Amino acid sequence: MNSREFVFHPAAIEEAMLAALWYRERSPVTASRFVDEVNRVLDRILEAPTRWPRSFGGTRKVKLPCFPFMIIYRESETHILLVAVAHGRRHPSYWHDRL
Repeated sequence: MNSREFVFHPAAIEEAMLAALWYRERSPVTASRFVDEVNRVLDRILEAPTRWPRSFGGTRKVKLPCFPFMIIYRESETHILLVAVAHGRRHPSYWHDRL
């Protein structure tokens, strides 16, 4: 069993919250689906953090199945840093300064 836990970059928390609020303004059901999907992807990352290929700065990216967002993270021996909850339309490197 993996004992690592998530550490969330404050900007990643803000991104997830703003996205959930945006969806909630349009449909509470869709907002709930978004939050559930983020949580399922986070669970998958905790189960096997090395499942996805390495990218910039040792990060890994997981696309949400039904929403245009990617979870970007980097793992260490003690924790998994959630770097960004990035919308697919944003510049792909906007979060690089968070590392």
